Amino acid sequence: MAEKLLFLTGKLAEPSLRKTLAGMESLPFEYRIHQLGLSVAALMTDKMIARRLKKDDFKDCDQIIVPGRCRGDLDALSEQLGVAVVRGPEEVKDLPIYFGRERKRPDLSRYDVNIFAEIVDAPERDIDSILERASYYRDCGANVIDIGCLPEEKFPHMEEAIVALHEAGFKVSVDSLGLDDLRRAGKAGADYLLSLTEKTYHLAEEVDSVAILVPSERGSLASLERAMESMDKINRPWIADPILEPIHFGLTNSIVRYHDLRSRYPDAPMMMGVGNLTELTDADTSGINAILFGIISEIGITNVLTTEVSPHARKAIQEANSARRMMFAAREDNSLPRDFSSDLLVAHERRPFPDNAEDIAELAGNIKDPNYRIKVAEQGIYMFNRDGLIQDKDPFAFYPQLDLKDDTGHAFYLGAELARAQIAWQLGKRYTQDEELEWGCAVTKEQQDLNQQKVEGSTMKSGKKCGTA
Repeated sequence: MAEKLLFLTGKLAEPSLRKTLAGMESLPFEYRIHQLGLSVAALMTDKMIARRLKKDDFKDCDQIIVPGRCRGDLDALSEQLGVAVVRGPEEVKDLPIYFGRERKRPDLSRYDVNIFAEIVDAPERDIDSILERASYYRDCGANVIDIGCLPEEKFPHMEEAIVALHEAGFKVSVDSLGLDDLRRAGKAGADYLLSLTEKTYHLAEEVDSVAILVPSERGSLASLERAMESMDKINRPWIADPILEPIHFGLTNSIVRYHDLRSRYPDAPMMMGVGNLTELTDADTSGINAILFGIISEIGITNVLTTEVSPHARKAIQEANSARRMMFAAREDNSLPRDFSSDLLVAHERRPFPDNAEDIAELAGNIKDPNYRIKVAEQGIYMFNRDGLIQDKDPFAFYPQLDLKDDTGHAFYLGAELARAQIAWQLGKRYTQDEELEWGCAVTKEQQDLNQQKVEGSTMKSGKKCGTA
C-alpha cells in the first residue's frame, strides 16, 4: 500500500506546491495538501501547527511534510499528534530532488583516504602555535599532522613538537629533505617520514616510522619500484608516492605514473601530494580538489598530502575532506558524483533559479500587504508587494521606486538583500530572502537550531517587517 503524506503550506505557496506535486511523475506515495491559514509558509511553527491542525486533517496519513524553514521541535510535535512530522526542502521546487536521493540521504560519514595536512613553517613556530595549527587542521578533517622542515633552517624543538602532538592525540609525520632531520624525527616517534628513496631507505631500519617512498630521480617510476622492493626485503612498512607534478611541468605524465604503479601493484599503499596543483594554479581549489579526488578514488590512493600556504588555498584541507567523502559515497553507489554534497559548489549552483518570471508574477499578484519580497530568476532581480512588481538587474535601479518613508533601518535591510540578490544573479546562485548565500565549504555557516525561533535582526527593532512567500 502506498504511503500517505499530508503537505502543510501557506496561502501564497499553495499554488506552487500543487503545481510542483502535480508535475512529478510516478509518485511512490499518495498525498493531500492542507493550507494552514497563514500567508507565509516559512513562518510556520510547531506551536502553530499544533493549534490549527485538526485530527481529521491528517486522518489516515503516515507522515506530515512541513516547509523546510518551519521552526520548532518536530519530534515533540510528532509525539503529540501521533504521526511523524518531518521537514521537507526549503524550496517547493526542490521536492522532486527531495523525493529522489534526499529520501535516501547519502552517507558522507565514510571515507578511505587519510589526509596529511602540512604545517610548512613548523621550525618558525613555537609549540603552542604548532598545536593550535594542528587543531585547526584536525577540525578541517586532517588525520595526520605533517611537520614541514625548512631547508638550511634549524629546528631544535622538533622532538618536543612531536611529543606534544602525540600527547594531544595527533598522528605525526615529518617532511624533510635532510636525512638527519628524518632520523631525529624517527627516533622521537614520528608515525611517518617524508620522504625516503632507494638511496636512503636504509634509515627505515633504525626507526619504527612508516616511510613515504618517492623516486630518487624526477619522474623515474623504476627508481620508486626499486625503493619499494628494498623496503620489502627488510620487511619495513611503506607508502609509495610517484609525485604529482605541476601543470606544464609534467602533470599528465605524473598522473599516468600513478595509474601505471597501481596497475603493476594492485595492493600497494599509495600517496598523492596535491599541493603542486592547488597551490601552484590560479584557480579555485574546490574544483581542483574535486577532480583530483575523483582520480584518487578511481586509482585507489589512500593517502593525500595537502597544504594551505597560498591565500587562495585557505580552505584546501576542508575541501579535501569533503571531496574524499563525496567520491567514496559516489563510488560505493556506483554513481556520478552528483547530488551527494554541495560543499564543493562554491561559486555557482546547479539549480540557482527555482522560480521563473511567470511564477514570480503569479505570486506577486497574490500579495495583499506592503512588505517587500525579493526573488531572483534567470532574467534578473524582482521586488514586489501589494503595490506592484519591479524587475531589474541593477539594485540601484529599485531605489527611486521604493516607498520607504524615511525608514532608514528598512532601507538598510533592503540594500543588503538587494546586494545579495545581485551577487546570486550574477554568479548563478540560489537566493532566499533573509538568508545568507551558500558558498559550499568555503564559508563556515553557523548551524541554525530549527527547534528555536529565529532571532529578530537589528534593522527590525524599530522598523517594519518584510516577508518571504
